[in-house]
Amino acid sequence: MFVLRRLIFTLISIVFIFGCSPENKNTSEKNGKDAKEVAARQAEVISTDLEIPWNINKHDHTFYMSQRPGYIIRVNGENGSKTVQNVEAVKNVLHEGEGGLLGFILAPDFDTSQEAFAYHTYKQDGTVFNRIIVLKLNGNKWTERRIILERIPGGTIHNGGRIKIGPDGRLYAAAGDAGNPENAQNTKSLAGKILRMGLDGTVPNDNPFQNSYVYSYGHRNPQGLAWDHNGKLYSSEHGQTAHDEINLIEPGKNYGWPVIEGNQQAPNMVSPLFQSGDETWAPSGIAIKNNKMYVANLRGESILVVDLTYKTVDTFFKNAGRMRDVLIEDRSIYSITNNRDGRGNPREGDDKLIKLPLEN
Repeated sequence: MFVLRRLIFTLISIVFIFGCSPENKNTSEKNGKDAKEVAARQAEVISTDLEIPWNINKHDHTFYMSQRPGYIIRVNGENGSKTVQNVEAVKNVLHEGEGGLLGFILAPDFDTSQEAFAYHTYKQDGTVFNRIIVLKLNGNKWTERRIILERIPGGTIHNGGRIKIGPDGRLYAAAGDAGNPENAQNTKSLAGKILRMGLDGTVPNDNPFQNSYVYSYGHRNPQGLAWDHNGKLYSSEHGQTAHDEINLIEPGKNYGWPVIEGNQQAPNMVSPLFQSGDETWAPSGIAIKNNKMYVANLRGESILVVDLTYKTVDTFFKNAGRMRDVLIEDRSIYSITNNRDGRGNPREGDDKLIKLPLEN
């Protein structure tokens, strides 16, 4: 009976997301067999009525997703049931504009420690900042245990917010320019940077700038971090007007903002591997498998697939609205919509956690 109910729920979800879209009638340009059509036809809604989810974590059959207003939603992946988990931070989460509870990742030893890392916006003495902290789960409440890094410049726009643990065991954080472009070129500022630190908040000895968390600079609003199978780090970044970027990140390099963007070039500055030209993607979370990068796009309302071998960009999935994050597990990709973030057009059941099959 459970399997039947799950099948019915999935079919209803597919009809809801795709059935009314005229674009879905012509998704295939290759004899009806391309990956976009397969992904659209087999999409499954795992959970609905989320509130601007920002980051997806999956532990066994359970999802933990940060919600920008300042709490976590736990979703049972087998039946879709939801549990709200409050967050008690020493400094209150500030949910204004693009700020709030953003990046959230489970600790590598979550099974035993029940801890997670979180990146959130806050206000102190009238000034907006972002901070990275460790939270511990006790029952259905997350409580701050220790501070990793504070006073990352913040604002109503360009907070960055993505955090990831790299293959080197270090914690990386994408920090936006906080609406002040000059921050990005100032290596003494934490804004407009990709930051690298130990899991205890210390500065690694092999960082490119002595006694500094700065790993790369010249960023406007980076929101995605991912590594390929060779350990190379990539980031997605919002351009000023279109010209959104996918960058290969190397330590100590200058990625140009606000001096250059898109395909512009300047001495000692790095141009992107890919850029959106006159289109606007507003790329956020990214994930890589088999040398293909999957990019969740907000303004572009799609998941793009970037082939890092053949240097091509294609649309993998669309028609569900603004996409914030992607998570790959085995032969599936999970994503979340952000249609309730003030810039989208909410539909019934938004925001949603969805599951898609990866292309063959």
